[in-house]
Amino acid sequence: VAGKLNSLIREKRARPDMSLVLTGCMVTNQQEKLKERFPHVDLFFDPSDFDSLKHFVPELAEMEDDLETLPHYYLEDVADTAVSAFVPIIYGCNFLCSYCIVPYRRGKETSRPFDEIVSEVRGLVERGVRDVTLLGQTVNAYGHDLPGKPDLADLLRAVGAIEGLDRLRFLTSHPKYMSDRILEAMAEVPSICEHLNLPVQAGDNEVLRRMRRTYTTDLWLDRLARARELMPGITVATDIIVGFPGETDEQFQHTLDVLEEADCDKVHVAMYSPRPGTLSARWEDDVPADVKHARHQAVEDLQVHLCTARNAARVGQTMEVLIDWKKKGRGGGRSRGNTLVHVADDRDLLGSIVDVRITESSPWYLIGEVAGSPR
Repeated sequence: VAGKLNSLIREKRARPDMSLVLTGCMVTNQQEKLKERFPHVDLFFDPSDFDSLKHFVPELAEMEDDLETLPHYYLEDVADTAVSAFVPIIYGCNFLCSYCIVPYRRGKETSRPFDEIVSEVRGLVERGVRDVTLLGQTVNAYGHDLPGKPDLADLLRAVGAIEGLDRLRFLTSHPKYMSDRILEAMAEVPSICEHLNLPVQAGDNEVLRRMRRTYTTDLWLDRLARARELMPGITVATDIIVGFPGETDEQFQHTLDVLEEADCDKVHVAMYSPRPGTLSARWEDDVPADVKHARHQAVEDLQVHLCTARNAARVGQTMEVLIDWKKKGRGGGRSRGNTLVHVADDRDLLGSIVDVRITESSPWYLIGEVAGSPR
């Protein structure tokens, strides 16, 4: 978010009549800090505070006091060359994880109409978008509230069949809803990328119970095993929270053990901090800060160890990369498995898909050279 807001400073200067509005969960708790940090933003408003938006945009004043009455709009990227796009498919969350404020701010899960999503993606592809990510707080809960109850697997097959769409992804998923139907769709639809983002949050079942995550580590590991059975070589990303209230050294070791067994390609790790209004905020934040930092570092160290070996094994392989950035004679992008790949090439390859032969590796990215013609 910060990077996107900073990137809009120049656009704002060039178009002083343009209004910038920021909403979302972070606005709820950090509004004053955000105002100080991003003075070029005209309005910060809580997702539930429709009145603020109505006062800011007079045309909305005649509408009902409910954001659901507003039509959905795709907000195009300011860059004309954008080849990737994010498409929300479900809003809200029905889970009540003890540390998370999202369900209280965004309400219950509400799926967008099936045909509306397919039509939106088709329009994006017609404008040159090649890579689409379907979004939802619990994206794989999609459709349970719609007539006929289409699920994410149905939507993936429909969107994935759109001619001209090269890559399709989705996030963020809940392990409990990661069905075989979804994994089978991923394996069978050519445009769906071989990458799965499946947060585990902790590797200890008692910690998961207090987090109110509603699954066990065995279920999470089972879903990874099934994904790898259907799609050998699939890459996996997950999320971890360290220092959750009451987390013991033994419980944290269970997390390290599970992460080592899972051998994920990317682990997003965060130190627990209480969010006002959540259940866990009522509990004592009893894991000392220095212990949280040490556990955070332990996860990072394990990740470096695993990723160094994995990426070194990729040297000599050829990967399909969608080039989405270029700077000083070097460009890069993401593989189908969402691995960051740097390419030393002076040509303007932005928006192209190229085969890249990997020549060097690091824990966090790969380096390679173009092998073949861009497409």
